[in-house]
Amino acid sequence: MTEPGLTEPGLTEPGLRSGQLTELAPGVRRLVAPNGGLMTGPGTNSYLIGRESVALLDPGPLDADHMARLQDACAGRCRWVLTTHTHADHSPAAAPLAAALGARLVGMPPPQEGPQDRSFVPDHVPVDGEALRIDDLQLTAIHTPGHASNHVCWLLQPGGWLFTGDHIMAGSTVVIAPPDGNMNAYLASLRRLLELPLNRLAPGHGGVLEHPAAVVDWLIDHRLRREARVVAALAARPDASVDELLAEVYADTAPSLHGLARLSLRAHLEKLAEDGRAQAREVAGAARFTLLAD
Repeated sequence: MTEPGLTEPGLTEPGLRSGQLTELAPGVRRLVAPNGGLMTGPGTNSYLIGRESVALLDPGPLDADHMARLQDACAGRCRWVLTTHTHADHSPAAAPLAAALGARLVGMPPPQEGPQDRSFVPDHVPVDGEALRIDDLQLTAIHTPGHASNHVCWLLQPGGWLFTGDHIMAGSTVVIAPPDGNMNAYLASLRRLLELPLNRLAPGHGGVLEHPAAVVDWLIDHRLRREARVVAALAARPDASVDELLAEVYADTAPSLHGLARLSLRAHLEKLAEDGRAQAREVAGAARFTLLAD
């Protein structure tokens, strides 16, 4: 979801198009799926990682053309089909492609909450810090809950490329949608990235991002500034619902995006409740929030 008036640092490729197969670095290629839109930007980025052997990451939606191009690009060398998470724009093509390529399906299974790809049943569930060897490369699973509880980023070494899925997107901020999305977990996962040896961020949507630490710092700062607006709005309007706060907290966002903004606002309010800074109560099936005194 785009936040007007903000410029994310590090963006190097502002004009991606679907169907582009691009070599980003030795052993790193990207094919953009033809599913561009409000939530997906130019489309889902599918990555082919490796030279002699290949790991296919985030094959995307069930699009016959895209799947055929990925299969051709693998050239019979695919050992693993990996996912970052099980939202519908990232994982539905994973199981059929793994079967067609004779590859192992690797990723975390879908959680029970929210819209998930229930067809995804992995052959192997990676644990945090587990590494796959791809020839002379190493691809390490980094569990990054927040956007989704089963979200995994993948760190490629040498090179310091982090494949971020929807944890970090280029040119926009991600929607955090409860109950599976969690703002506290998202911020903790972002801070964790600052401890990693990163040189490039390869997101699930949009172009490669340079200066990873600056990008992560920008995202954390943006979320904390948004949280400050939530606190100010709650202070002026005790016992408020999400809908009563939405227009004020997201006054800088186009009304056409308020349906998406509402999800992240709920996540911010739930974070304040988890932090002991706000109290939530249910009234006629709807949550209402009151700011607590420090």
